[in-house]
Amino acid sequence: MFDMKGPVSNFIQHHYRHFNAAALMDAAKGYEAHLAEGGKMLVSLAGAMSTAELGISLAEMIRQDKIHLISCTGANLEEDVMNLVAHNSYKRVPNYRDLTPQDEWDLLENHYNRVTDTCIPEEEAFRRLQKHLHKAWKDAQDAGERFFPHEFLYKIVLSGELQQYYEIDPKDSWIVAAAEKNIPIVVPGWEDSTTGNIFASYVIKGELKADTVKSGIEYMVWLTELYREFSQGKGIGFFQIGGGIAGDFPICVVPMMYQDLEWHDVPFWSYFCQISDSTTSYGSYSGAVPNEKITWGKLDIHTPKFVVESDATIVAPLIFAWILGW
Repeated sequence: MFDMKGPVSNFIQHHYRHFNAAALMDAAKGYEAHLAEGGKMLVSLAGAMSTAELGISLAEMIRQDKIHLISCTGANLEEDVMNLVAHNSYKRVPNYRDLTPQDEWDLLENHYNRVTDTCIPEEEAFRRLQKHLHKAWKDAQDAGERFFPHEFLYKIVLSGELQQYYEIDPKDSWIVAAAEKNIPIVVPGWEDSTTGNIFASYVIKGELKADTVKSGIEYMVWLTELYREFSQGKGIGFFQIGGGIAGDFPICVVPMMYQDLEWHDVPFWSYFCQISDSTTSYGSYSGAVPNEKITWGKLDIHTPKFVVESDATIVAPLIFAWILGW
């Protein structure tokens, strides 16, 4: 019946008929229709989606031009590369709910930083990447150049100098796919990440200047230019995984242009989907329903809107599988 799709897509088409399952199916079909009509898509990544290895499906979405712009936390930017170069040293803790404070301390003492059931190895992941980033930062500063956080990572990845460490197939790294496509990435609040902290430490020690890495305000200015370009024609949609700054920062570019710059020819986001396990609560952005965004000038009354209230590590790969025809 669904010969144009693969077995995963056929399964969800047949079984996902109601409640959050139906919302997943509707969102996937809406995403697909938006692209078919010539639309572009921004994907925002909150939480620790890179450590959850979303790159396995996200990288293929990037390669097949199903994503045109990404907004992510500094953690997601760096953790995809950390998984690329140190995967074999990661430690999984299936019984993480049973860990005692002493168990957690023992992980710290053994240089493991835990993210739910996955422990990132400090020496192999953080420090392996650090020396290459430091050189890139220092070289740029010495040359009087400045770049965005993602541009520094692109330079390192594309140089090939990290290939000596690869421990997964690079086709499963979304940063490798994004670097090869040179798709724009916006990283609001990059300072709130391990590599951001490392950079700050060099600034405090007087080894680097703070403005060698471009700021969040500069990201917003650049995003304004990108939105003007991508919102032509069918427009650009917004596929939000989680909430937080990765989602709120880029979606605000529209009301900023309309209200603060008084550019009244700015189109709204032309598709919106959020995958979230946040409940609707007091003042929460992550748990806010899409209609609230109408009052902020982010979405139009007629913008297709979808919410899938579930675990993004389950939902996002299934939606991507539908769009990719898996």
